[in-house]
Amino acid sequence: MDAPPPPQSPPPVNWDALDALVLDFARSDCLVLPPTSPSSPSSPSSSSTTTATSSSVPSSSSSYRSRLLILRARRALEEGDVDATLALLRSHAPAALLDYRLLFHLHKQRFVELVRRGTETDREAALDCLRTALAPCALDAYPEAYEEFKHILLVLIYDKDDQSSPVANEWSIKKRFELAGLLSSILRARLQAYDPILSMALRYLISIHKVLCSRQGISSPISDLIEQLLFDDRDPPAILQECSLEASPFDEVDVQALAHAVELTRQGAVDSLKFAKGDLYQAFQNELCRMKLDLSLLDKLVHEYCIYRGIVEGGSHVLPGLECNSQSHNLNSIDEQEANIETQIECEITNNQNGDCSTSDITHHDSWSRRLRRVRSSTSGQRRQKRWRGRVDDLGYACEISFGADKHDILSSALDMDEDGMIVKPDLVADSSLSDGRNNQDQKYEVILEMRDLTRKGMTSKVVEEINSIDPDFFSQNPVLLFQLKQVEFLKLVASGDHGAALRVASTHLGPLAASNQALLKPLKETLVTLIQPSEDVLMKAVSLPVLASSLQIAMSRRLGIEEPQLMKIVRTTLHTHSEWFRLQMCKDRFEHFLQIDSLKEVDPSMGSRYMPKALTDECANGSSQITTCSSGKGLHEGDSPQVLSEVSCDENAILKVMEFLALPRADAIQLLMQYNGNAEAVIQQIFS
Repeated sequence: MDAPPPPQSPPPVNWDALDALVLDFARSDCLVLPPTSPSSPSSPSSSSTTTATSSSVPSSSSSYRSRLLILRARRALEEGDVDATLALLRSHAPAALLDYRLLFHLHKQRFVELVRRGTETDREAALDCLRTALAPCALDAYPEAYEEFKHILLVLIYDKDDQSSPVANEWSIKKRFELAGLLSSILRARLQAYDPILSMALRYLISIHKVLCSRQGISSPISDLIEQLLFDDRDPPAILQECSLEASPFDEVDVQALAHAVELTRQGAVDSLKFAKGDLYQAFQNELCRMKLDLSLLDKLVHEYCIYRGIVEGGSHVLPGLECNSQSHNLNSIDEQEANIETQIECEITNNQNGDCSTSDITHHDSWSRRLRRVRSSTSGQRRQKRWRGRVDDLGYACEISFGADKHDILSSALDMDEDGMIVKPDLVADSSLSDGRNNQDQKYEVILEMRDLTRKGMTSKVVEEINSIDPDFFSQNPVLLFQLKQVEFLKLVASGDHGAALRVASTHLGPLAASNQALLKPLKETLVTLIQPSEDVLMKAVSLPVLASSLQIAMSRRLGIEEPQLMKIVRTTLHTHSEWFRLQMCKDRFEHFLQIDSLKEVDPSMGSRYMPKALTDECANGSSQITTCSSGKGLHEGDSPQVLSEVSCDENAILKVMEFLALPRADAIQLLMQYNGNAEAVIQQIFS
């Protein structure tokens, strides 16, 4: 029996597009601060400290402030403090209290919490709640509300620890969390307080990844990570006040697209569209944001990625310990967990064919250190990165709406500042050895990022010179990268009209590299063809500098023992399964443009494949994120997806009809229609006969 084909590497990812999504996420949640100006004086005076403190709590956008409001209301409700939740809503979202269904649930929970406290005063307050709030609200909330009102009275006579009582469910702490989730869903939609695109895209991609792996019987290489990041349970859906049983007024295409995108029943999709007043994309956002993410873990992944890509300063510039401040004010914020980006020296260059790739010599050798410092000194100050602030959650918001004191005074007393006005946490101040290690790590990042930026600018001869000065063995381990860099140099010379110098580069570098690697012969020939093309058509149509720059960064990072960020692994793998999933569904994703997934897959629209050897795209893809085969023997490979049979043309209405009546996924509906020559009625009749 023939052996199964080897797993295919996922296609390259547009890391620049991911950079934009990550930066949008960091800005939307105020996780970063602007770069420090090198000319700004540092003063330990109290005035400068106050200014620095004020700038460390940036002004929030409307969406950010609304999300903080939802977070505080949710946390208060989860702790059983319904009064605090109601006070927040009255002050900042009074329109939400016009929803009598929601208001009834809140008063009902308030009544239970007052009885739970058990004091005589609280019991009197509970009875007052019944008379003045709960009973009147029960008359107008919804048809079943008054029966629920009479039922909740039983908590007055049954003990909260009696698990056999008819109101054991009402006593359950789980009720708090269910109501908190419902409140979040309603407020999010009412206030249009949706999460950043990155957060929603990850929910969507991971959920598709899980479904595909489950249905195809394959194992996921990122299962442990995504199980921690995306929880299985969801917040309850937002509910309309009225219960209408009329036929759906929505296009069935929209209903089915929403149902299968976020794993809803058809009726659930119809209800979601009703709540969104028929707006498909608003309903989609409402459903995505019901999925629960571990926000502290996502922050950690984003921070790690930002350092790797040079979006924020490295570990020695991190603002540690901000999460303790929200706790000290008892705001129940989500803690920011600092990313632990320690150097791990190990060989991960799986695509190399030259054997040993030990990094011990280049990591510890004195000459390497001197060269690193020299390159660093020549490039320092050219890139002013942002500073990582971390998630303070509702610190600034709470100071405005809850505390009676001046915000600056509160912050100054709660936070410790260094001489530059930066927030520090005394018990986390690194000792000198850890500081030296971080500085060394930062220097590595800085050099790698400088080489990446020079490559983006097309200064590839300078890149080759500097890398050879830092690590003479680097290009012997990465010959394809050297070919690409020299290819750019060749094309620049051709574009400038210096054909003699271009031929010297080809004969000295490109020719020998192609002679030792047969995969490079074809791109070499096509590169030489540019000698007879108009100079203005040569350079930009040939090589994607951003792709080459990212490939160089990845290779240099591995060489210097820097782990690839886990966010890159998640995105690479889930984008691959996203493509496979919609190939199986035999349709285009309605939501990929809305979530900018298409831009993540668009490595470079201007680049043809003529000068991009497959060896390089494999290096970009990195085999560490391949889908592997589980015990069932099934794996996810490029050729596994079913092909649409050209002789059977399935009408879209027929597909939708089978999906609707049989509650089937699109791919299964198409397969059934193919068996019955595209006749939906025949399929349905056969199933129900």
